[in-house]
Amino acid sequence: MLLAHPHPIDAPAVLAWYDRHARDLPWRVSPADRRAGVRPDPYRVWLSEVMLQQTTVAAVKAYFLRFTSLWPTVDDLAAAPLDAVLREWAGLGYYARARNLHACAVAVVRDHGSTFPDTSAALQMLPGIGAYTSAAIAAICFDERIAVLDGNLDRVLARYYALEVPVRDAKDALRGALQIAVPERAGDFAQAMMDLGATICAPRAAACLVCPLQSDCFATKQGDPTRYPVKPTKPERPVRKGHAFVMQDASGDVFLRSRPAKGLLAGMSEVPTSDWAATLADPEFPLAAEWRHRGQVVHVFTHFRLELEVWTAAVLPDDFDGGWWCEPSALAGEALPTLFRKVLATAGLS
Repeated sequence: MLLAHPHPIDAPAVLAWYDRHARDLPWRVSPADRRAGVRPDPYRVWLSEVMLQQTTVAAVKAYFLRFTSLWPTVDDLAAAPLDAVLREWAGLGYYARARNLHACAVAVVRDHGSTFPDTSAALQMLPGIGAYTSAAIAAICFDERIAVLDGNLDRVLARYYALEVPVRDAKDALRGALQIAVPERAGDFAQAMMDLGATICAPRAAACLVCPLQSDCFATKQGDPTRYPVKPTKPERPVRKGHAFVMQDASGDVFLRSRPAKGLLAGMSEVPTSDWAATLADPEFPLAAEWRHRGQVVHVFTHFRLELEVWTAAVLPDDFDGGWWCEPSALAGEALPTLFRKVLATAGLS
């Protein structure tokens, strides 16, 4: 058996700990307010969960506050231009999330009367909402008794059960074990388990003495909880190489264009680049000019490492179409992903 453990998660102990130590987060309703009858806002919970995918709470807070200031409701977000959403998302990465975010808001307004569905099954029918996000929204907002299993919980459960295989090889077993423990306060329980993983049972340290699960945790009994989760064997990340061309006109404006509507960084702004390939070819410059090599930018995507050689030149604006010229002072307002902000910084522009 993958999970040979006599004790399921002690939900009452976890909830008692959460009632005393819940994190104060801008999208969260506190346990005390929840008991007083305050309901979580599905829009804010959904927005936070999408932002938190592959990102930390510390990185997300400012983005969340900015989004909810600009677009306080799902109707506001649905009515916003996609370009504006992408621009505000720049820096969070995984830009398909931003496109799905906008598409989901449109679908909620158009197909559901601006009201989020109240079950995980129905939520999964919306754009960009998968099994985890639907479970989180349904549990937190509607107390659906469903297991919510994210990266933090993966770690907590792997240690609790002293799981001897990588989490990805035991997801169904972990979800089933967690499901047994889900109480009526499903939303508070889900958030409590998330908080345990974020604050007590952290990646590089485990404060076992103050953990409500300590007495039944197999990893604690073994004396080395940070041995878990067992790491899977990672394939070597391939390297791609290419060139980026930063062009400025006589007044210093920078030539930008939009990336294709589908694919990596879809719809975002960029400077022209060569193809990205396994070997670095000689640069094929967009036009004849006095090109200057300014250095290299390295950017790591999920599935590959990219190395771009950065070139700059002064050009005539009439030589180009298919894009636009942007004043350097306006670059901060462009929907430039982190990669191309690195390129511009290497070129001497911020």
